[in-house]
Amino acid sequence: MSLRRSIERLGPYPSLFMLALPTATVEPLKLVAVAVAGKGHWITGTAIIAVCYAVSLLVVERLFVIVKPKLLTISWFAKLWKAFVSVRTRVLGIFRVGSTERVLDRQSASK
Repeated sequence: MSLRRSIERLGPYPSLFMLALPTATVEPLKLVAVAVAGKGHWITGTAIIAVCYAVSLLVVERLFVIVKPKLLTISWFAKLWKAFVSVRTRVLGIFRVGSTERVLDRQSASK
């Protein structure tokens, strides 16, 4: 049985725990990396930060994609996710409108 299928078969709260475990490990390590760099070991600190971001991007993001359908069955998580998506959409809309106006201003200025 594949690992993905095993994860997909988990319930909502075990899925949440499965996602929280690597997140709770990686995020504090980023602070440790800053402390290490602050002590003068900037190469080691930078390497730790790079590894932490790689784990966040490759493991946590992929795991979230797998467990998201289960997490959305938890009412409080679904409400938080809906609020997050709403805010993200508004913010991206502001940037899109602003960039469109700038492009139009440049086009009219060049004529």
